[in-house]
Amino acid sequence: MTIRSNAMRLWASSLLLALLAGCGAENEELQEWMERQRREVKPNVSPLSPPKKFEAEPYGSAQAVDPFSNQKLSVALKIEARQPNSMLGAELSRRKEPLEAYPLDSMSMVGSVAKQAQPFALLRVDNLLYQVKLGDHIGQNYGRITKITETQIELREVVQDAAGEWIERPTTLQLQEKAR
Repeated sequence: MTIRSNAMRLWASSLLLALLAGCGAENEELQEWMERQRREVKPNVSPLSPPKKFEAEPYGSAQAVDPFSNQKLSVALKIEARQPNSMLGAELSRRKEPLEAYPLDSMSMVGSVAKQAQPFALLRVDNLLYQVKLGDHIGQNYGRITKITETQIELREVVQDAAGEWIERPTTLQLQEKAR
């Protein structure tokens, strides 16, 4: 039995060598064809056009006020200070409240209570708890609390629109419940 199995192994290995030798010939033909194609095909790339010459345009308003200067900004601020918007004028003339130093997105409503039928909301700011009522000011955009419910605080803010006009914008702070 061992002679027969050795003969089978010899026959299988010779068959494998024959197959590998056949593959090598095909590979040589492929390599020759690729080389021939590389020599025959010439790439046709059109040259890039040279860049256009840049001609500097003289700045005609060199004697005018620079639009980005601090001088122009201060003049505009002085004009606005003399003629403030009625909404903004009332906000600028009153004393600031402590919660106006924080942006609204740093505040979270954590509860509400009622004392003598007047609603109060509990706000968490920098891990401190604050009690606010109707009419209090919060946020950096002159926010004034207009309504307090069990689940939210409604307020109006005075902000500038795209045209630079001061307008009122309604905003709400929702009750933030902690997952246990």
